[in-house]
Amino acid sequence: MKRVYTRTGDKGTTGIHGGTRVAKDDIRIEANGCLDELNAVIGIVRSLLPADDAWQELLHAIQRELMVVMSHVATPSGVVNPNPLLAGALTLRCEQEMDSMTAELQDHGYFLLPGGTPVSAQLQFARTVARRAERRLWTLHRQDAVDEQILCFVNRLSDLFFVMARMEMQRQDWPEEKWQAFAYKRKK
Repeated sequence: MKRVYTRTGDKGTTGIHGGTRVAKDDIRIEANGCLDELNAVIGIVRSLLPADDAWQELLHAIQRELMVVMSHVATPSGVVNPNPLLAGALTLRCEQEMDSMTAELQDHGYFLLPGGTPVSAQLQFARTVARRAERRLWTLHRQDAVDEQILCFVNRLSDLFFVMARMEMQRQDWPEEKWQAFAYKRKK
């Protein structure tokens, strides 16, 4: 790449896969912007973890798959995308990782305030960005079908980041800040 700027977007449009140009605030672009932001937040998390941390490989795999997911989101139906989706398999892996971590976590029974360690706080931020990306993907899905693997994958990511944030607090022996007990716990 000789230069970053192309000037083709100076009038408020951008290109998508297949050659079509759409408004920069098109829901497809908005959804991809949220996924891009999520990928950047995951990069921050990885930068805060030691290079040999067990989570590095998982987070790296998620980042790589998010790039593939973004290419699919940028592809309207009727246009072939050559990048194979691995989101289904990665969704299952996320579930297995969550099950493993959850088995080690103490049941908290409370709504928790995001924060704690820098890694935990960034994982909570990743959780919220994943939720926003999911909302934008569902809006797009109502206009132009989004592969179900993608919808499930992004939904699972927000859950994974929540569990990882809690696990990080436990790994660092840092107390979680409780807001209030779940309603079903308060009735007892």
